[in-house]
Amino acid sequence: MPHKFMLGTFRHGTHPPASKGTADIPLSPAEVPEEIRLPLSQHIGAPAREIVSVGDRVLEGQLVAEPSGYVSAAVHSPVSGIVRGFVTLPTATGGKCRHIVIENDFLYEKSFLAPLPEDADAEAIKARIAEAGIVGMGGAGFPTHIKLSPRGGADILVVNGAECEPYITCDCRLMTEKAEEVADGVRLLKRALGAEKAFIAVEDNKREAVAALRPFEGDGLEVVRLRVKYPQGAEKQLIYAVTGRKVPPGALPADVGCVVDNVHTAYAVSRAVRCGEPLYMRALTVAGGGVEKQGNFWVRSGTPYSFVYEKTRGDLAETVTDKVISGGPMMGFAQAGLEACCTKTTSALLFLDAKQISRAAASECINCGRCFRSCPMFLSPREIEHAVLDEDFARAEKLNVNACIECGTCSYVCPAKRPLVQAVRLAKKTLRRGGGK
Repeated sequence: MPHKFMLGTFRHGTHPPASKGTADIPLSPAEVPEEIRLPLSQHIGAPAREIVSVGDRVLEGQLVAEPSGYVSAAVHSPVSGIVRGFVTLPTATGGKCRHIVIENDFLYEKSFLAPLPEDADAEAIKARIAEAGIVGMGGAGFPTHIKLSPRGGADILVVNGAECEPYITCDCRLMTEKAEEVADGVRLLKRALGAEKAFIAVEDNKREAVAALRPFEGDGLEVVRLRVKYPQGAEKQLIYAVTGRKVPPGALPADVGCVVDNVHTAYAVSRAVRCGEPLYMRALTVAGGGVEKQGNFWVRSGTPYSFVYEKTRGDLAETVTDKVISGGPMMGFAQAGLEACCTKTTSALLFLDAKQISRAAASECINCGRCFRSCPMFLSPREIEHAVLDEDFARAEKLNVNACIECGTCSYVCPAKRPLVQAVRLAKKTLRRGGGK
């Protein structure tokens, strides 16, 4: 395990430009639309099931959809207003899901849960996390209360504050401005997990965040500085950088006694336990040359991407937004339009102009080996792509394609601009459906 004054890291990876021009812009409330379109699928697993009807009046923080399975999460209204209907709309990841349409009355009358006592035990904390609909907010969206009950337990909690993706700075601002609540949430997660130690892992380009968190160290909580490298925040790489433990292919963090949560998840846990506040609002980075009002904003779930764009575009009427990405440029999803809506896992919206994107066409692989030398999972992306092009998905499986974390490092370093990540995704999808056998 690295000493607290050493910079933890992992083997391989890459160094894309940070492009974190919004890092010094404090969090501020975003404008709220007249109509909220609240997705029922804001997490991994089964979509939530609505428990409201057309014409119902709902309050801010009121439960409007309950979990529909073991791996599912509750959804709460982000505003007070009237339920006007239900629609199916695109999601940021390319699918579709059911949304609750709520007409905002702009009164913001609240319906929160009762705060828990200071000495709430592990089961009470996990129950509150489930009640509040808290999920992993680093992007995956796995229901947090399930993660806190691993088979065999875990002795280490690693809290991800790396924020290694270019452009995204909302976690940095959260740690800097809400350090006490982040640390409180980490301690609550540690208690719920029954862990001996908790580490908040922060890349070394976030000195202000580290300084804000340092006063809250102690009692099994430690802030760890990480070397600036992508994908430092990936789960397996983060565990190795912080603890020196290696998660084997096909294994889970809990198999090596670790659980990983995001700093924003920790903040949400503190708010849910101390204030009874469900999760329906999060910090969001808006950046890119296509908008004038770049920054970090508190955005409510169900806010359409089109509304965010309209309110941040400013006077850039002559500037063309060439690409919209939900999330970061490495692991995020390019958008075909602006119909999708913000969720609990929407960390960034990037409105990029022509100078910020590459239109280079893919050319033949030159066998340079950069993809292999950079892959943090020690895979051979070139060979996987060759197998996919040959429709030999069984070979792709033998090349351990399912171990790929889809970080995009291989595509980024490839001088031929091969669509390596897309090949991996196609292989995984085909294998899930039984192809290649």
